[in-house]
Amino acid sequence: MTQILLVRHAVNDFVKTGRLAGWTPEVHLNDDGIAQAVALGERLRETRIHAIYSSPLERTIETAEAIAAHHPALEIRHEPGIGEVRYGDWQGQSIAALRMRKMWQVVQETPSRAVFPNGEAMREVQARAVSTIERLVIAHPRETIVIVSHADIIKMVVAHYMGAHLDMFQRFDIAPASISIISLGFNRPFVVTVNDTAHIQQMERERKAEKKQSAQ
Repeated sequence: MTQILLVRHAVNDFVKTGRLAGWTPEVHLNDDGIAQAVALGERLRETRIHAIYSSPLERTIETAEAIAAHHPALEIRHEPGIGEVRYGDWQGQSIAALRMRKMWQVVQETPSRAVFPNGEAMREVQARAVSTIERLVIAHPRETIVIVSHADIIKMVVAHYMGAHLDMFQRFDIAPASISIISLGFNRPFVVTVNDTAHIQQMERERKAEKKQSAQ
């Protein structure tokens, strides 16, 4: 079976703007995000990885680079198929303002019917992401691959392989720098892990311990 490690990018400062990032260029990891990515890279240091794929956006590439730092023989491959949702006219707009639109509720409750103006339909996003996963599985039989992507993309992929309707995908929580694992072969898929953040929790414990020690 092919083992797929679905990794969400680490945190960035764009969320503080209160706007929807989407494919906005030059959204980079902040200091906390860099620390998260380093912890993620350490977590996967001893994992035998055969390929690393990343959404083409800066925040995913920078997260992938922290993993690749421990696997110097691997080149990060940019894969648009697991790129962020194309939000069309919504991109860059205030999330507070978007919440007032009727379409926001559709996205939250029945995303299978949501189509972003001049952007993608959510059902199309899921289809392209799953199709990309299936193509990569064919390219990497019985190997382990890392795919660094975005929260909604990972939630849609997990929902698909869990056998859950797209309208259920918002019920999954995918935290920054988390790892979700899916195994795919010729038989039924196995969702092994969802939203594993043990490395981030360990990093936060160590930070607290350092602060406590320095305060003494």
